[in-house]
Amino acid sequence: MNKRTKTNLAAKNSSDYKAISISEALELLKTSADGLKSSEVQRRLQIFGFNEIVEKKKSPVTEFLLRYWGPMPWLLELAIVLSVILKHYLEAGIIFALLTINAIIGQIETRGSQRALEALKERLAVKASALRDGNWINIEAKELVPGDIISVGLGDIVPADAKLLTGDLSSDQSSLTGESLPVDIQQSAIVYSGSIVRRGGGTCVVVNTGANSYFGKTAELVKIAKPKSHQEQIMLAIVRYMMLLGVGALTLVAVYATVTGIGILSILTFAVIFLMGAVPVALPAVMTIVQSVGATELARKGVLVTRLDSIEDAASIDVLCLDKTGTITQNKLSVGNVVPSNGYDREDVIVMATLASQEQGEDAIDAAVLDYGRAVNVNLSSYKKVSFTPFEPSTKRSEAVVVTGGKRFKAIKGAPQMVLSFCRGLDETTITKANQTVEELSLKGYRALGVARSVDYTNNLRFVGILSLADPPRPDSKDMIQKAKQLGVKPMMLTGDNIAIAREIAHQVSLGNRIIGMEEFRKMDEAQEAKIIAEADGFAEIYPEDKYRIVTLL
Repeated sequence: MNKRTKTNLAAKNSSDYKAISISEALELLKTSADGLKSSEVQRRLQIFGFNEIVEKKKSPVTEFLLRYWGPMPWLLELAIVLSVILKHYLEAGIIFALLTINAIIGQIETRGSQRALEALKERLAVKASALRDGNWINIEAKELVPGDIISVGLGDIVPADAKLLTGDLSSDQSSLTGESLPVDIQQSAIVYSGSIVRRGGGTCVVVNTGANSYFGKTAELVKIAKPKSHQEQIMLAIVRYMMLLGVGALTLVAVYATVTGIGILSILTFAVIFLMGAVPVALPAVMTIVQSVGATELARKGVLVTRLDSIEDAASIDVLCLDKTGTITQNKLSVGNVVPSNGYDREDVIVMATLASQEQGEDAIDAAVLDYGRAVNVNLSSYKKVSFTPFEPSTKRSEAVVVTGGKRFKAIKGAPQMVLSFCRGLDETTITKANQTVEELSLKGYRALGVARSVDYTNNLRFVGILSLADPPRPDSKDMIQKAKQLGVKPMMLTGDNIAIAREIAHQVSLGNRIIGMEEFRKMDEAQEAKIIAEADGFAEIYPEDKYRIVTLL
């Protein structure tokens, strides 16, 4: 494949494909709805590489030798050189032994963690269904290339950034953007690598893989970040002050030696003594041993430590940046408010919504409604479900045909406006009240579901009421945030969800009420940013690169 073809295929970011038609995207990617041939796949693999985030791995030997390189090792090595010059070989051997013990323990712990991570990655390897040579085959996701035609369905992890060719779906993008509610993806839109299909499905054309995907570019930010070790900073600060004391004492000794005529060799001996006293030769080894014990204890609790000094770093934080979805909240939809309408009561709303949900499958909204029905002990013994039509993003509703007392009727749940449009005989007051309820719920960041039932086995529907859905806080989130504050740590929420949801969750867990929208924050100059970031309790509607920016400012 020539250079021009590579340029054409790699010319656009994934988000740029939203604005172009399906036919233009296929042409740009030099592919068709029939997929790629195996020979073409191999050529593209040579150009783009595997669909994975490449990690630069050092050889174990290089990794071990690098543990002798750095500010603290340099000080110890200087002490070794001076000891050898003065023929204090025992002291030199002791310092070298401590330095090597420190390196060996660190290497053993790090390699063990890396092996555990590699084994975990192998177990979690994502598979993909791709159209190759006219046949659908299952392959490892890392073998995908731009231009591949893939199929995604309910529960699948999307293996690469792709443009939806057929069908429609709802995608959970919380791992990428922090949005807790599924996002509806229509035909021709982009579905991102790492998101999870919660409803529907379809066929897609891969537009970007690996480091060129949205997830890949986010991962690159982590590679750019080079945090300083807090442990190393503390030890260097200790050494600096001890050095100042040592140099001061050495100066006094040198003046005294000059006056009294003591030889240069004796002064050098004193210099080594002061240097040895200033450099805490055993401290790095002791710290590594202590951290190793801590890492072992954390491993028993299911925590994998990949860098030993991160334990001390975590213990010395003063600002704790928290994602909302899955950290403060459960990353699981739950029913909140139940608002009956048109003469029905709460139980009617719950019964109809439960009947219009399916036990099988991985639909998050169905699961939330069924869990709530079980929690309030809703009685469905007199109802028998005859058929069920699952939710489709195109129709925005799910529907069940139910038998009770020898009579059939339909139970429907879905987008409130869609459900209202199917109901007959509604007066303006009912419609207005329903719309107001939906608006009030949306201002709090909740998603609303309309519920209806038919009078008989016809489309003569009656509006029953509204359910609200939200991702609730974890039971221990409020207590954890309060304990952090008591310890002098400031919690700060960073979320991709909209500002209404962020403020509601912040209120529920007593985080604070100073939640800033990222759109507003981007318009400020650096002085304003610094002031706002010191006062804010959280930021909403942010992207991964915004999180990087905020942490850098902090």
